[in-house]
Amino acid sequence: MAKNVLGTDLETCSTDPLTGFYRDGCCNTGASDAGLHVICAVMTAEFLEFSKSRGNDLSTPNPLYRFDGLQPGDRWCLCAARWKEAYDAGQAPQVVLRATHVSALEFASLEELQEHAADESER
Repeated sequence: MAKNVLGTDLETCSTDPLTGFYRDGCCNTGASDAGLHVICAVMTAEFLEFSKSRGNDLSTPNPLYRFDGLQPGDRWCLCAARWKEAYDAGQAPQVVLRATHVSALEFASLEELQEHAADESER
């Protein structure tokens, strides 16, 4: 069982919309996940605009990939580098720490992630 950034078992990020590199609802990763989709983030309008401005439009549906587009409030497994880029720009979305894979710590510190914890008890 994969671990999260808190050292416990990785929890599900979202099944509606179905997220994860492997579309299993979890921010699991493996050798084929070059983007490291390991941070379970809660989408905001501001972050969706930020991501779009960086060339990754997460809000527009893409039927080719059976992707309905994300809305504010949706949980999604983000690439760790994109989250860190957003953090550095002051645009990082909240993070569900229990559903964020431990490998996210290669890109952001636990303290940085905790600053944006969706569950205030984890800050």
